[in-house]
Amino acid sequence: MTRRSCAIYATGIVCAHLLIVGIALVVAQVFQTMINSRLKQEITLTEKSQMFESWKNPPPPVYMEYYFFNVTNPEEFLAGGKASVKQIGPYTYREYRPRENVTFLENGTKVYALNPKSFVFVPEKSAGDPEVDIVRTVNIPFVAVMNELNSYSFYVRPMVSMYISSLGIEIFMTRTVHEILWGFKDPLLSKIHKLKPDVDEYFGLMWKKNGTHEGEFVFHTGEQNYLDYGKIDTWNGLRKMSWWSSNQSNMINGTDGAVFHPLIDRNELLYIFAADLCRSIHLAYVEDVEVKGIQAYRFAPPNDVLMNPKENPTNAGFCVPAGECLGTGVLKVSVCREGAPIVVSFPHFYQADPAYINAVDGLNPNKEEHETYLDLQPVRKTKLINETIFPIMFVNETATIDDNSASQMRTLLLIVTLVSNFPLLIVGLGIILLLVLVVVFCRNRQKKTAKDDTAYTQVSDKLDDSSEKPANQPMKNGSYIAMSPVEAQKC
Repeated sequence: MTRRSCAIYATGIVCAHLLIVGIALVVAQVFQTMINSRLKQEITLTEKSQMFESWKNPPPPVYMEYYFFNVTNPEEFLAGGKASVKQIGPYTYREYRPRENVTFLENGTKVYALNPKSFVFVPEKSAGDPEVDIVRTVNIPFVAVMNELNSYSFYVRPMVSMYISSLGIEIFMTRTVHEILWGFKDPLLSKIHKLKPDVDEYFGLMWKKNGTHEGEFVFHTGEQNYLDYGKIDTWNGLRKMSWWSSNQSNMINGTDGAVFHPLIDRNELLYIFAADLCRSIHLAYVEDVEVKGIQAYRFAPPNDVLMNPKENPTNAGFCVPAGECLGTGVLKVSVCREGAPIVVSFPHFYQADPAYINAVDGLNPNKEEHETYLDLQPVRKTKLINETIFPIMFVNETATIDDNSASQMRTLLLIVTLVSNFPLLIVGLGIILLLVLVVVFCRNRQKKTAKDDTAYTQVSDKLDDSSEKPANQPMKNGSYIAMSPVEAQKC
């Protein structure tokens, strides 16, 4: 056997083995299973690794952008006309949310933590100065007091209403952005505070929320099941709430929104418990996106989250009292808050009933943000006002992975991609070798055929009888050999 033949046979053997092994690995998904198992095992090591430190002190910066709706025609609205608002902002704050008092429970399967939040103003990301810019908006303490009067007797309410009017307190207030956000001493609440010391005389949408936490959380670590990683076990010692009118609505589902389990699938629903909303919400897959070179899935709340119970019966439990429901796109959360009837929705009533959008001029629905609204209740001084949900403010909370973490993630994903596609690389190499084998075999066959198929024809040394010997041609002994080349066969 020649050296060329040995090389061909060796190449064929290697090619066959590569194809068999590669196809077997692809079918069996050995490497994908290995990666999945490894990722699942990583959850049990999170507490002792850099991932745990990232969980305690999230590296991506979180920004809170506050937008306000400035009322431009208060007199017209008080006279029964349509309110007109103009959006101002954003006023951006960097949010810091380290987890504190971290304590592991039940052999590391659960972890207790507090999550205090603090806010620092970021001028370069803001549209103005919150301590200077003025906003005219609904006087929320006034509305809260008027709403509370509904529980008093018919004879008491007019007297209180007249007393409030004598103080010069109006339905609209003009305050700085900083005051509305972080608090101010309200004259009406100060009067009530003297009679009821338990009533706070200060008011602000974020009053007492800078440097405080939203409650005591116990999370699952994923030690027993990686799918439970980050899920809330209890909140303030509760496994379910009692505010809503059904057991399903009172459930505390999902995580706090900071983390989710690995190996997320496009077809699953992600649940988040939002303490500010007093409920859990779900998010569904929207599309594939790329963030700093990293492929990711985008999840967002679908339109059925705040859908009217007539269209989505599962939301009936969020009607309190039972049967008293608002329209699509809004949720009354005053059941878990003291004071004014607070209503939340997506930004500019996005996905809400058109009646809410058309009730106020200046609204432009935008699916990427969310906002908080106030439900006005008619009282004596506001008898001409059309009942509606009045927009006050909305918040856009953003967090983008930092450059260092993104670089590490890209490297990790590259390694995972190479490892998971290793069987395909083996199959590809086998196919390349197969093509090389075919080419070498054909060329070798071509040369062999050209050599074997050359014809040799013996010619007689005698002249043909029909021809005459030339006079000047000498006699020669022996035979003449003529070679007639035959065309080589092609592969």
